[in-house]
Amino acid sequence: MVGWIGKHRNSPIGVDIGSRSVKLLQFDGEQAAVLESARWDLPAKRPSDEARRDEQIVEAITQARQRRNFRGRNAVLGLGAEHLFVQNIRVAKASGRELDKIVQFEAAGRLPFSSDEAEIRYLEAADVRQGDAVRREVILLACRQQVIQRILALADAAGLTPVAIDIEPAALLRCYCKQFRRDDDQQRRVMFVNVGAATSTVVIARGNDAMFVKYLDVGGGHLDEAVARHLKMPLPDAAALRRHNGDRRADQRDPEVTRSINESIRPVLGHLIQELSLCLRYYSVTFRGQPLSKLVLGGGEANPTLCEWLEGRLDLSCELGNPLRTYETTLPPGRIGQWEIAAGLALRDMN
Repeated sequence: MVGWIGKHRNSPIGVDIGSRSVKLLQFDGEQAAVLESARWDLPAKRPSDEARRDEQIVEAITQARQRRNFRGRNAVLGLGAEHLFVQNIRVAKASGRELDKIVQFEAAGRLPFSSDEAEIRYLEAADVRQGDAVRREVILLACRQQVIQRILALADAAGLTPVAIDIEPAALLRCYCKQFRRDDDQQRRVMFVNVGAATSTVVIARGNDAMFVKYLDVGGGHLDEAVARHLKMPLPDAAALRRHNGDRRADQRDPEVTRSINESIRPVLGHLIQELSLCLRYYSVTFRGQPLSKLVLGGGEANPTLCEWLEGRLDLSCELGNPLRTYETTLPPGRIGQWEIAAGLALRDMN
């Protein structure tokens, strides 16, 4: 994958390409302030043709940069759920090139595409016990090489210079590293959950080090579809209704509308709870004696109501994430979690 080259007086532009929008964010060189940020929504109906979808992404990036104060063209772009294969696996304990070979061998039998056409990386999690043996838990990461080339082409067409291509789970964790720098924080185990439009990203970490990563097939789009079905209304209207109702203060919401929305989305949220419970179970069985301290909820779907709902059902302290808490910024506080990935990508060269 592309590596970082050189130093600059400002960060590269973090480019988060989602299923509904493109978000760009850039920090100053001192990591003290958000230099510029922009979001541009993609068309509601995405074409099936990949070339046309790429044209829309290029147009969105171009429009988002226009009349903005982004400095330079250097950018870090992310690999997300659509193109990234992620799986925690357990292998024989080894190090260096020996561990590389073991992971490559394991990947060949697990990937949904040929390992010959794949870019394969891994993160070491920890030593774990399996019976009487000690094995190594690693997080396998892979994508097709043609995906890398496609992202590079997108950046070039949008007038950007890609200095790195990073994975979204790493960006998610990185954006909070500055907030958790105390020695005590580095020993705590935290679950980060980013609920986006199409998927939710789960990262369980010890300090700055990921121990578990998984994508869940649950997102805001599923909630919108549930509201549309239940209330028998067009999908765009359902999405607007749910968002506008959720963005209001609790005392300003229409009780009847709120009740109808809650009834609609209950099965989807139930599925989210089930998937998160399975993640927690895998973690507790694998990493025994290392309890989680809290859950940090982020992403474009994060809000106080969902935070309270998760806390009440997972028996785990839950807080609403703010990836820009330690930075000077003029961004409004509402749905600040949507900037997690873009912020983490922009910080790619600073850690």
